[in-house]
Amino acid sequence: MTADFTHPGRETARDWAAAGPKRNLIDGQWVEAQSGRTLESLNPTTGKLLARISEADAGDVDVAVRAARRAFEAPTWSGISPHLRTRMLLEMAEAIDRHAAELAALETLDNGMPTWFSNAVIAMVGDTFRYYAGWCSKIFGTTTPTDASMFIFTLRDPVGVCGQIIPWNVPSLMAALKIATALACGNTVVLKPSELASLSTLRMAELIQDTDLPPGVLNVVTGYGSTVGAAISGHPEVDKVAFTGSTVVGKQILQASIETMKRVTLELGGKSPNIIFADADLDKAVVAAVNGFTRNSGQVCSAGTRVFVQEGIHDEVAGRIVEIASGQKVGDPFDPETKLGPVISARQLDRVMSYVDAGNAEGAELRTGGDRVEGPGFFVRPTVFAGVTNGMRIAREEIFGPVVSLIPFKDEDDAIFKANDTSYGLAAAVWSRDISRAHKVARAMKAGRIWVNTFGETDPVMPFGGFKQSGLGREFGAESVLAYTESKSVQVRF
Repeated sequence: MTADFTHPGRETARDWAAAGPKRNLIDGQWVEAQSGRTLESLNPTTGKLLARISEADAGDVDVAVRAARRAFEAPTWSGISPHLRTRMLLEMAEAIDRHAAELAALETLDNGMPTWFSNAVIAMVGDTFRYYAGWCSKIFGTTTPTDASMFIFTLRDPVGVCGQIIPWNVPSLMAALKIATALACGNTVVLKPSELASLSTLRMAELIQDTDLPPGVLNVVTGYGSTVGAAISGHPEVDKVAFTGSTVVGKQILQASIETMKRVTLELGGKSPNIIFADADLDKAVVAAVNGFTRNSGQVCSAGTRVFVQEGIHDEVAGRIVEIASGQKVGDPFDPETKLGPVISARQLDRVMSYVDAGNAEGAELRTGGDRVEGPGFFVRPTVFAGVTNGMRIAREEIFGPVVSLIPFKDEDDAIFKANDTSYGLAAAVWSRDISRAHKVARAMKAGRIWVNTFGETDPVMPFGGFKQSGLGREFGAESVLAYTESKSVQVRF
């Protein structure tokens, strides 16, 4: 895992990461934390220091929020032509495309995702900015029928200062999604990346700022969730908070919003069911099932970690999943043959292994994996449990690692009941050649995104968000624009 595999952006990314502590972007300037403190960003492949980033606190957040407020009220951004915002967002997309190899390498160095995945993620980052560039001139109001003595119409105004808090699992895409949506609607941003993986977001912010974005429109403040995240969530001058992360933290953010009635969108945890019927194309379904829980080492909120298999084919499907999963190469994420890189940290590795212990203790059948890889870094092998019931912890709690539970079911009703028997509702999938059955099951699923005969695909046009404790609101698609604007009614009496 120490070989220096070739990647077109690796050397540039390493040089950038090593070039001194990374500072905060506030009011168009790159500044140190007021305290002067920094924190370590570790390479999860080696466990060694990769870079140092600023450890900001509430004082830094306050300066950033006030800069964002000034920029919003100026209004050098919210009040400009939507066509100009479109051009600037397209410039951001082009800058990201030009530096795609570097950004992908940074993502791999800082997060540990294999390059086959980080390359695809950065391509989608550029597409996300292009998608929202098209929305700038299409945020329409309406006219309302009334009598001839008056005219009633609606406008959609930007919300204002948007606090955004993103996780470490796919940091560049999470940053792009939140920044692009907010800017397209005319808002200003104070964004906190995860302290575990801030580098691709900081580099992206450099590229965005180089497009002559007015000072204060985009601010990036790094540090811990307990300080920076809490300060953003509770700041009285923040009009909206958008958070992606755990359900536990999402509830804390929702509580913090009460004092000022902030607008809140939350994309939280998941325990997504992947249902395979006997009439499915098993060659495709089995490969997708393995990818569904191993992609990004299982660190995906919509990962298909509960695979429901119809009883008549359960043993066959289980055997094929075990065969494919056990053959997945775990190792250096820069190795083109690697399918799974490390999980993000030693703490996350311990968490994953604790669930393996819980599965064994509760009587699930460990069919493959269940062990960490010896040597440096935070590696765990793909882990398959069979003989799982829906009441076991490994079937009910989000693990955020490459661990899957195989659960048999009898028929459509049994599959629907078991799949919905969870506190989460982020995503789900159904595999069947019977299109009527697929529609019936998809309609019955209590989840925000449903796949039929595929798993995990995404597109900026497709809204994403959760039912139940998987969150509030939607990102991507037209619904995300509604979440970053306020509706205003105007009545004119003649």
